Amino acid sequence: MTMSRRDRNYTFVGIMLALFLGAIDQTIVSTALPKIVEDLGGLERYAWVFTAYMVASTVLVPVYGKLADMYSRKTISLGAVAVFLTGSFLCGLAGEFGPLPLLGDGMNQLIVFRAIQGMGAAGLFSLAFIVIADLFPPAERGRYQGIVSATFGIASVLGPLLGGFLTDNATGIIPGVAGWRWVFYVNVPFGALAVWFIATRMPPLLPRGERGRLDLPAAVLLLAGLVPLVTVLQLDRAEHPWTSPLTIGILAWSVAMLALFVWRSLKSPNPILDLTLFRNKVFRSSNMALFFFGASFLSAVAFLPLYVVNVVGMSATGAGMALVPLSLAVVFGSMMSGQLVSRYGRYRLIMLVGTAILIVGIFLLTRLTPDSTLREVTLYMVVVGLGLGPSGPLYTLAVQNAVDVRRMGQATSATQFFRQIGGAVGTAVLGSVLATTLAFGFSQHLGELGTLITASTDGESISTSGDVISQIEAAYGGPLPDGLREQVVAGVKLSFTDAITTVYKYVLGMAILAFVLTWFIPVLPLRKTFEGAPSER
Repeated sequence: MTMSRRDRNYTFVGIMLALFLGAIDQTIVSTALPKIVEDLGGLERYAWVFTAYMVASTVLVPVYGKLADMYSRKTISLGAVAVFLTGSFLCGLAGEFGPLPLLGDGMNQLIVFRAIQGMGAAGLFSLAFIVIADLFPPAERGRYQGIVSATFGIASVLGPLLGGFLTDNATGIIPGVAGWRWVFYVNVPFGALAVWFIATRMPPLLPRGERGRLDLPAAVLLLAGLVPLVTVLQLDRAEHPWTSPLTIGILAWSVAMLALFVWRSLKSPNPILDLTLFRNKVFRSSNMALFFFGASFLSAVAFLPLYVVNVVGMSATGAGMALVPLSLAVVFGSMMSGQLVSRYGRYRLIMLVGTAILIVGIFLLTRLTPDSTLREVTLYMVVVGLGLGPSGPLYTLAVQNAVDVRRMGQATSATQFFRQIGGAVGTAVLGSVLATTLAFGFSQHLGELGTLITASTDGESISTSGDVISQIEAAYGGPLPDGLREQVVAGVKLSFTDAITTVYKYVLGMAILAFVLTWFIPVLPLRKTFEGAPSER
């Protein structure tokens, strides 16, 4: 289909605006949540506000990819935006009318509505890369996919800032409407603008080849396996350890359902994910690398605030601001790598250089000490960000360049899915490593007082050094003498440092695996047209 450059750019703007809304909603709620809990109650359920969104936005990615191969990309994009905006509006209404039948109190309502938001966000995330493949041939696509990744980086910076600003200052916009509700309502006008761009400027972008029918049994099996799997990875390991009957049962169920999904996919004439794609070495190697890349990326970011708060001594807000240089480095790396690939076409070389820089950055994080300064941490995170930026979008570009256009939606959504599921698995497993190492550190560095702490907690319920000192004082029977308190503070800092650097050693191993797998991705010429995949001709 022939499109004018102007219509391509307008369509791109609409898709990026929709993507930005989904990306910013991953972080905008964090600074509003204390006020939300104050208004709605349900402190013990606050984590599910994030979990519901993350689970829904992860597990539906493959389904959206298949739908994009079957129906008009425009229709699916508008549908995803509509679901997302509906969820956003309902989140803003959570608790306004008291308890509701089936949904319960305001916090339960918010959790359910966040899941609806996530259902739409899954489409925003996957359709962004898929539509770009329709708008620009692989030789031009790098710079635009770099913009997509930069959008995520910008959203991660602006999300907490905008959430805090709206929570504190938006109460007076409409009398009686709490400021935190505008964290969700603000999506509606910008989402409407995205709908206008997509509806008026985007062509239908119809699928190529036979449409077929959606394999509903396979979709049910996929969701029946992924929803409990991703959910169990987010559970508090203090309440539900890996060896608990509930955890083992859920994992066994997920494995069984996913095995049935694979069996069904092998028999289906129109599978959700065509497993023959794994015969393609570019597809196979890229997604394996993306799994470990996603685990490295999310783990590197997730555990840094623990160090900044508990060792450097910053506040939680300050810890969030410490991630800003990382995000800006990701934006810079994404934009630069996209331009370089579009100009020179050497995508694997840039991926390897980026992953090597990531390895260097994570290695530096393994060298943190109790005396490391915020300046050192910031420098190390900038190195990590410069490594993350070039690598992420280029795996998707490599896969899109290597598969047939008739399976572009499935192949593209698979790259998003493996990155996200890698992050979920990595942070869950390394969270347990952190807890175990932290408990051992308390017993090693705090002597008998540390033994009292590890006897009363397994380490996973401890979130700050202040928690540890409070428990020690409770066990001691009152405030610690100054000399003893200094020793305890030093021991606590050393324990957190040892635990976090141990985690980063595992992250380093995963980054090295991503590098090795990237090395084995075949190099194919970037196509200058939309037709033909070099590896599948």
